[in-house]
Parts: sequence; structure tokens; C-alpha cells
Amino acid sequence: MACELHRRIKIALCCSLKETTLLNLSRCLVVCIAGLLLWPLTARQTKAKGASTAERLASFDVPREIKIISPVLDLRSLRVMSWNIDRGYQLDQIADEIAKEPADLCLLQEVDWGTARVGSTDVGAELARRLGLDLAYAIEFEELSQEHSSPAYTGQATLTRLPLRRSRVLRFENQSGFWKPHSWIPSSIPLMQRRLGSRVALVTDLQFAGQLLVVYNAHLESRSYGRIQMNQLDEILADLRSHYPPDTPAIIGGDLNTKYFPSIFLHKLQREGFHSAIGERIERSHTIAMALDWIFVRGHIRWERGTIRRDWKGSDHYPILAELVASH
Repeated sequence: MACELHRRIKIALCCSLKETTLLNLSRCLVVCIAGLLLWPLTARQTKAKGASTAERLASFDVPREIKIISPVLDLRSLRVMSWNIDRGYQLDQIADEIAKEPADLCLLQEVDWGTARVGSTDVGAELARRLGLDLAYAIEFEELSQEHSSPAYTGQATLTRLPLRRSRVLRFENQSGFWKPHSWIPSSIPLMQRRLGSRVALVTDLQFAGQLLVVYNAHLESRSYGRIQMNQLDEILADLRSHYPPDTPAIIGGDLNTKYFPSIFLHKLQREGFHSAIGERIERSHTIAMALDWIFVRGHIRWERGTIRRDWKGSDHYPILAELVASH
């Protein structure tokens, strides 16, 4: 066991050196030291949890729905918003900002449910209650360092006034292994961000202007220079082709993590018949990380106007707001 642990520590150090940043090297050293001290405990914990892991992962692919309102059937225009809300740390601020300019369809990412860092709040359900919207929620990860007496999750939430016909979880085949728990990395330390689960798109079938509107609320991988994000986007497009007729109106929105070469993603979706809510512009949607967040639409609907609201507070991301109008 000692030899195996020594081998893994060497691998971790080599990987960190390839990242070329002092921050990653320091983090890797912390992992190694903590692993040496806590490996016997974490190994026992992993073994104890192993029997139920497969069942827990399977349950993640069942979305949760909460119906609060009577849906609105006769809308011909739609205010759409996408916002990575940074776990919901500033829940009151987030709710107040959205309430000032109420949206009919909200695509939210990094939405915590029961984590210690947000005081065990069910952030998606609380926002749905305060804003008077129905909720669909998909678990992205179980946050192992955020649990006390019950499981803790983060994921995507779609809130809407529209009739919600169906929701489902598209869990991507292409994933980064960065987040996975290991017996030699203590899962109880928040810095390590050990998780069960993987990146997803929450898919909702809505009714708008008398027809089906398919919405993909996506949070693509951050631990990649673009290859994994592009593969995950391809999976969304393949899912759309395989589940719906070619002329079905559809929205793809969320945190696409397009920090590397965002124009490639923009032009790819344009070739697939999608139009960005902010047109041809590539604009910063994060406090430091450039263009990450998008809303795209295709079909017999069109954007009237769209903007990134850098005046809104509550997250390290800025929301995108846009008006969507039925063409006929």
C-alpha cells in the first residue's frame, strides 16, 4: 500500500508540474501531505460507501420537478435569462436582482441543494418559491466535502412560467476525471472538491406559442482547454437530432465554459442554425474569465434584443437577459 501511495503522489506531482502554475503546484503538495496523513481514514470511508455508489449515481439521472403555479399558456413573447449563480451564496441578492426584471424562463447553473456552504438551503426550490415559477432540477455532482447528516448536491435549475411537459438529464459521455474521489485524497476537505457525478445538461420540454420548445440548460466542463467542452456540445446537438424533428424550436443556454476560443463555439452553433442572444458579439460574462455564458435559439422564434447585465450583483458571473418572440 505504501508503494502504491508513493506512486500516486509522484503522478500527482508530475501532473501539477505540467500545469506550470505555482497555484496548482501548491495545491498538489497540499493534496499529497493530506493524503499521507489521512489516507487510512479515507480508504475506509471509500470502502464503506462503495456498495451504494452505483445506486446513488443512478438516482442522479432522475430530475426533480416542483410545480408551484398554474402555467401561462398564451405567451407570444418570452423573457429568457441564463445565470451561473455561484452556488447561491448570495441568495437574497440573486432573488432581488431577478425579481426586479422577472423572467419567464430562467436557466441557472451552480445551484446548490443542501450543501454546508449555503447553510443546507435548497437554493433552486427557494428561488422558485420566491419568484413564483415552476422548477426542474438536475443533479450535476454530489459534493462530498459539503455533507453533514444528509447528501449535498450542486446542479442546474430551470425555472419557468411555461407549461413543463417533461424534464430529463443528459449526462455527458465525455468528462474530465479531475473531480472524482480517490482513496488517497480526503473527500472531507472543501479545497479538494471531491465529487460524485459528472457534467450534465438539464433538458426540459416546454410549451410556448402553441408548440414544443426544447431547452438545454448546460454547464460544460471547466477543466479543459476546449476539447471536452466541444465534445459535450456535440452530445447536446446529437441528442437534439435523435429526440426531436429537425424543425423543433430549441434553446441551448448556460455556462458553456468557452474561455478558450469562444468564436469557435459561436460559429459552430451558427452553422447548426442557432442564433446567439447577443448576436455576433463576444462579451465578457465573468468577472475575470471572459466569455463563458450564452443563450442560443433556433426555429420559428427569434431574439428581439439581448444583453449581459454587468450591473447585477450576487455571483462571479453576469446574467444574460433576452427577449424571445414567436415568429408566427
